[in-house]
Amino acid sequence: MARVTIELPEKFSFSTELPIYINHINYGNHLDNSALLSLVSEARVRYFKAMGYSEMDVEGIGVIVADAALQYKSEAFHGEIMVIEISAEDFNKYGCDLVWKIADQATGREVARGKHGIMFFDYAVRKPALVPPAFIAKAST
Repeated sequence: MARVTIELPEKFSFSTELPIYINHINYGNHLDNSALLSLVSEARVRYFKAMGYSEMDVEGIGVIVADAALQYKSEAFHGEIMVIEISAEDFNKYGCDLVWKIADQATGREVARGKHGIMFFDYAVRKPALVPPAFIAKAST
């Protein structure tokens, strides 16, 4: 089976910090895979908020996660602070990829990287919507 590989951008447009809480830890005494996705989801909400949006209102249109891929690079442990960086890339008619990286704040050790394919969605009519040009402009700076 081919391994997933995620190419990172040279520079990220957004960064936030999140601690690893005890409820993020699994029986292996490290960050649980489902908790990692929860941390990325929180970072994604913060990404949109930093641009003045919410996931339900990006220039009047919502977003949904269409697909996701990730690579684990190392373990993360209770009490560590994670730096999560995000950039929007690979725009198409209805969406783009949100590429992200998670690293330990204290050491810079990369924990994981990935991308979420997002699609813009008009919840009023329950159909895909075109990517708002204002979002592209904000996400590209």
